[in-house]
Amino acid sequence: MRTPLDSPFSPGSDTVPLVWAGRIEHLSDWRDALHPRRAAGIHERGRTILGEAGSGKSALVRRIASKALEAGDWVTPQLRIPSGSDPIKRVASALLTLADTAGLPAAREQRIGDLLRRVESVAASGISLSVRAQDGPEPYSALTDLLIEIGRAATKRHAVVMIHIDEVQNITDEHARSQLLIALGDALTHEESITLPGGLSVGSALPIAVYLTGLPEFADMAGAQSGATFARRFQTSTLETIEDDDLLTALHPFISQGWPITTADGGTDRIFMEPDAQRAIVELSCGEPFLFQLAGQCAWHASTDSIITAEHVYTGWSRQAVREAEAHVQRILDRLPPREREFVEAMAELAPEERSLTNIANRLGHKRATDAGPTAQRLDLTRRIIRRGRPYRFQHRAVGAYLTSEWPEVG
Repeated sequence: MRTPLDSPFSPGSDTVPLVWAGRIEHLSDWRDALHPRRAAGIHERGRTILGEAGSGKSALVRRIASKALEAGDWVTPQLRIPSGSDPIKRVASALLTLADTAGLPAAREQRIGDLLRRVESVAASGISLSVRAQDGPEPYSALTDLLIEIGRAATKRHAVVMIHIDEVQNITDEHARSQLLIALGDALTHEESITLPGGLSVGSALPIAVYLTGLPEFADMAGAQSGATFARRFQTSTLETIEDDDLLTALHPFISQGWPITTADGGTDRIFMEPDAQRAIVELSCGEPFLFQLAGQCAWHASTDSIITAEHVYTGWSRQAVREAEAHVQRILDRLPPREREFVEAMAELAPEERSLTNIANRLGHKRATDAGPTAQRLDLTRRIIRRGRPYRFQHRAVGAYLTSEWPEVG
């Protein structure tokens, strides 16, 4: 007998769901490249992971962070940056906590004590801190220096420092954004001189990994300001929808062995799923992690039976998910600038085989197809909502389904 208490599906923001689907490339990047290279003192750029709301970017990095914690690494909490807030203060506070973890010898070394007091001032006053010549370096420099000290301590303890800053698109003040990116970037590129057997001296990077997550427009915000410098220090990727095969694979344990739950009397039971129910969840979710978790949760809540059926999926979706799914897609569309929204709506009005740039431009009233080219490029490369080609198609399948069919309604 299944109850809401036992549901392994979690559509909530920033949570790491038990039923995990896809993103193998990014998980492997941490396990096979970023972590081992930084641990070995080899330079590796920070990671910027962007995506529309519901793409699972924060959950992805929190899953990586949980793996890092299990391995004994030093990890900040998810540092969400609210709109209009000072990111320097937020990061400074987190670094002070890491400094406690590192056990920096503030009592024995005046230099460390002075640095911690400086960062404490930054944590209290942020980028608005009044800095005069006698006050020492600017706030961002104090953050860099402290992060370097934490990195040195991590090296001695064979740990990697992982920092996760979320909602980076909310850092709209270009001076605050510049100081934060420079502080993190300088720590990432810092080298310590080490002596190899034989007396050869070489430079070694510190074991520091930085993840930035946010909405797609952050790429323009950071790139316009720091351009090539940002690209050299941070590797940016924009999340796409998850392939149906990955979603089916995530649900396969329900088919093959059942999902284990604890019964009211302290025993165990297993919840199974019919293949038709598995396919129904995948179909309704349109490759969106949020919608996948929502569809699974609603199916789980639709009955207490030990087998999830397709009827449970559709009933639960109709009762609980339709309005939320519609609002989810509507928020994505509402965030688009007028030209981009007009483009996707004009594209949706055409038959799939007629979706060429020329036909879309004509529907928009442009004299030349090239007039719509930059808009199409942004919707493809920056937002991952469409995929250019012959013909054009919707890469964000929930947006495409919403504009071209009765979805999210069923039946």
